[in-house]
Amino acid sequence: MKNILVLNSSLNGENGNSNKLTNTFVEKAQESLAVKVSSVDLNAAELSHLSIEEMTSWQTTPEERTQRQQTLAAVSDNYIEQLMSADVLVLGMPMYNFGIPSVFKAWIDRVARAGITFKYTPTGPVGLLDNKKVIVLAARGGMYAGTPKDTQTQYLKDVFGFIGLDDVEFVYAEGLAMGEQSYNDAFLQANEKIIELIGNL
Repeated sequence: MKNILVLNSSLNGENGNSNKLTNTFVEKAQESLAVKVSSVDLNAAELSHLSIEEMTSWQTTPEERTQRQQTLAAVSDNYIEQLMSADVLVLGMPMYNFGIPSVFKAWIDRVARAGITFKYTPTGPVGLLDNKKVIVLAARGGMYAGTPKDTQTQYLKDVFGFIGLDDVEFVYAEGLAMGEQSYNDAFLQANEKIIELIGNL
């Protein structure tokens, strides 16, 4: 059985196009594979931006943490535990102002932790996670893939590679705000790619 962790970050919740893509992925995966699915809506979790107080809680040994620090450290600890338990990470990724949603960046800031998901060495940082596949389901109003305005793709490859996850694949649903035909065509192509990826899991 494969453990699939789904992370959604659309402001529109279930009405968001990226959520529609993750829902399709889960539905198709459950039809053909033995899977256990865990889903997290980062907006519903009201994940805040990382603070120095929270980062300090990680740097304090567990036995020396105050109750407040224990509560703060648990946020990162829980997200890292979810990530470590997953075989496949599926991201519902809208594009906001040419970048990733800020709430997803807040999640990244919790799971990229020195000594836990990466370490520094004399030759540079080394990721400590492996044997996981990352699938990014990217929903965009315009057409950006393969252009300099697509800041998401390289960033996500870099940040997941930083923690040791180099197997990252992208499914793009683009032109979603460019008319009904463009919208329908984009989802048709994305759904076909999703089915292909599931067949290779």
